[in-house]
Amino acid sequence: MSDRQRAVTRRQLLGSTAATATVLASGCVGGGVRSPSPNTVRVGTYGSFVDAPSTSAGAWIKEEFEKRHDATLEWVVPENELTGFVQRRKEGVDLGADAYVGITPEDLVRADNTLEKPLFAGFDTGAVGNAENISDAYHFDPERRILPTGASYVCIVYDEQVVSDPATFDALATDEYRNSLLLANPQSTTTGLLFLLWTIKQQGRDSYLDYWERLMDNDVRVLGSWSDAYTAYSNEEAPMVVSYSTDQVYAAEKDVDMRRHQIGFPNDQGYAYVDGVGKFATTDRDELVRKFASFLLDPEVQRKTAVKNVGIPTVENASLPKEFRQYAHVPDEPVQFSYDVLAEHMDDWRDAWARRVVGQ
Repeated sequence: MSDRQRAVTRRQLLGSTAATATVLASGCVGGGVRSPSPNTVRVGTYGSFVDAPSTSAGAWIKEEFEKRHDATLEWVVPENELTGFVQRRKEGVDLGADAYVGITPEDLVRADNTLEKPLFAGFDTGAVGNAENISDAYHFDPERRILPTGASYVCIVYDEQVVSDPATFDALATDEYRNSLLLANPQSTTTGLLFLLWTIKQQGRDSYLDYWERLMDNDVRVLGSWSDAYTAYSNEEAPMVVSYSTDQVYAAEKDVDMRRHQIGFPNDQGYAYVDGVGKFATTDRDELVRKFASFLLDPEVQRKTAVKNVGIPTVENASLPKEFRQYAHVPDEPVQFSYDVLAEHMDDWRDAWARRVVGQ
């Protein structure tokens, strides 16, 4: 399971039993693609955005968008998420969708590095409602093909009954935290990759592999997916896990023991997790996609989807509801690499990590 589907597992782990019906387009990627009606916009996304138990942003977004715009929204959910659309673009076949929501900087870099023809087309941001209020800190695409719609920060979630707040990255490699940290594999998960990038930011490009050797010597456990790591943490196999700084939003909502959901920002830092909406370059429904992007950036929609997705709004004129604000933590020093740096180095850094750490 991709850690982009983390909401499903997290809700299950926190004891949710309610379910929301899955909303899927009948013209899903993988088979023949039918032609939708002229007033239909087809939007790709990842599975838990539309079919997570208890609450799902996708179901509410579909209903509200259709009500406001007298249009039809169809979700298109391939099993391999954005990669499915990248492959179809590479093969030169119909994408079967007009836009995609849930694109991270790393996703965009992978698509751009893989394809000769662009997967996304730029927005005229002056025509997209509330785009001017997107925080500069969340913009990651220099060409504005992707407009940020959700954010959080990768951090350390820890059990304060067992360990103290890890003040620094160097502390994580000491005896105090031996056999204490769980994380997802940087080769195959967003959370793991962002943690790897964070260590490169903090330790330096020439020293991060040495730091990882120290971590591994300190019995850090690298598991296959975010859900594997979080399940192990929930089963108290270790007192710390690499996760997201909005973890306490769920803990508060489900009234679970907050002592096991403390947020740690080593060196007062957190690596920014940002995703957004992009318009596929092949669509002929620019106006509907523009309306959809404007809808996602509407302050009320930003507040609602941030709670459902356990995130932070990306526009400056929206915030979480009052009862959740104290639980959505932001580091004193947010960090992230620019698109240009990721495009040049991300694959090499990850490959070097795999050779050094996995190849031991």
